[in-house]
Amino acid sequence: MEKVTPIDEEYMFDNLVIVSQTDEKGIITYANKAFSNVSGYSVDELVGQPHNIVRHPDMPTTAFAKMWSTIKSGQAWNGIVKNLRKDGRYYWVDTEILPIKDDSDNITGYIAARRAASRKDIVDTEEAYIKMLEAESVENKG
Repeated sequence: MEKVTPIDEEYMFDNLVIVSQTDEKGIITYANKAFSNVSGYSVDELVGQPHNIVRHPDMPTTAFAKMWSTIKSGQAWNGIVKNLRKDGRYYWVDTEILPIKDDSDNITGYIAARRAASRKDIVDTEEAYIKMLEAESVENKG
């Protein structure tokens, strides 16, 4: 897949529930039609790719580190995420990720459900993410 160049234009959507499933490493094994529509990728383009195919560069590494530690520990994770569409536009989602476990309680993958994030949540989260990115930038220069 080619690297997508972000553009500063929001893609708005409503009344859709985006659902995806990944293996334990984050490779997409299932993507519903809403995920395809909102991300701009076909279902075939999504399946088999790392879920971070839609990761926006404005997302702090720290946010995903916390998400991974939470879901790998077997807990559900909720958060607001800025994603990157195939056409370079961005979209905000209110996300819930749940671990999928086998009969022996081993995590075999993850399922995520997302809907459009509220304006208030976007504003609040964007401010926090800017601060996190600034902190990460200082750490990386150190």
